[in-house]
Amino acid sequence: MSDVVVIGAGLAGLTAALRLARAGKSVTLTTKGPGGLQLSQGTVDILGYTPERVTAPLDAVAAVSSEHPYASIGADAVAAGVSWLAEELGPNLLVGDPARNYHLPTAVGAVRPTALAQPSMVAGDAVGGKSYAVVGVRQLKDFPADLIAGNLARSKAPDGGALSAHSAWINLPARKGEADPTPLTYARAMDDQSFAAAFATAVAAVAGKADVVALPAVLGIKRRDVWRQVADQLGRDICEIPLPPPSVPGLRLYDALLAMVRAAGVRFVQGSRIVGFTPSGDGVASVTLAAAGGPRHLKAASFVFAPGGFESGALDVDSFGAITEPVFGLPLTATDATPLIPSVYWGPQALFEVGVRTDDAGRPVDAAGTAVHPNLFVAGGIIAGAERWRDKSGDGIAVATAVRAADHITGGAR
Repeated sequence: MSDVVVIGAGLAGLTAALRLARAGKSVTLTTKGPGGLQLSQGTVDILGYTPERVTAPLDAVAAVSSEHPYASIGADAVAAGVSWLAEELGPNLLVGDPARNYHLPTAVGAVRPTALAQPSMVAGDAVGGKSYAVVGVRQLKDFPADLIAGNLARSKAPDGGALSAHSAWINLPARKGEADPTPLTYARAMDDQSFAAAFATAVAAVAGKADVVALPAVLGIKRRDVWRQVADQLGRDICEIPLPPPSVPGLRLYDALLAMVRAAGVRFVQGSRIVGFTPSGDGVASVTLAAAGGPRHLKAASFVFAPGGFESGALDVDSFGAITEPVFGLPLTATDATPLIPSVYWGPQALFEVGVRTDDAGRPVDAAGTAVHPNLFVAGGIIAGAERWRDKSGDGIAVATAVRAADHITGGAR
């Protein structure tokens, strides 16, 4: 029996498990798959849009509506949680200030706000007058350098100044004879110093003049100093631009957090789904793992439920539009999806605000505001009140609610 069972291995689950282990708790983390960090940009968004683009995310957090998950956490706690995670990961993986957003180029040439980013990205922070040389690799189809440069050149920086950009291409196979390499293929090749040197030489030959050389985010998966090697060889700043999933920067964060969780003594169980629970009075005694050899019951004193939301299958919608949470049967803010699906794709998507309401400790509550189970806490995407993909708040919510849950289990913030 562990002190705590954490369900889910996304950013919220890994953060909660690490925080609990650091406080001396014995932790079992169980997950049906590797979580969603591999789908992410490899950054930590706190709040990007309100719907206007946000430059000071903590100020914006303090002004959210009462329905938003941040409202019960507060800007100070959000800043503390995100800062703690950044310190744990270290400046080789995350840099920045929770009070200020970077504005970084994307794989379509837009400018995207985020609070913490990998050090290989931040030279791309958009300020008026900055020029970019966007260099693509002919064999890497998911980095359209011409499109990125063209859109950057049409964009304004948040300070109102113009940006300039041009594109260039290199021809450098990652593996001989491979017709359709993935970003991960290139990232693994970059872990070899000689291949990274050949890459930098090819880039230097075509980049031309610019303040920053923008490159696909494939500069190593295990070796964290590849970007420095390339920048030093070019003699100027570079910035990585994340590609569509699987995301190499997201994998870097996942690999680092998973290694830290395991090193902290967390028992990691992957590949089976949690399908139910056993009650004990008004609390949870155990959760049921659908293992290959038959159901297993994982007992603990406390539980952190961080399974994600609709995108990860944590919430179900059946053919009649009924919305349910299938593991604990938790009360949701809505149970009928039909009126929540808009006719306009780009309009507000109220369905994605559906989830669990919590008390100030992060425990799911019923309509009267009473905790459903006093030893069950929720974190991340299952919490109601935000369109995370629209306002770019998902990472901050995941981290802050995971830290909140862990700290209430361990007796308070450390």
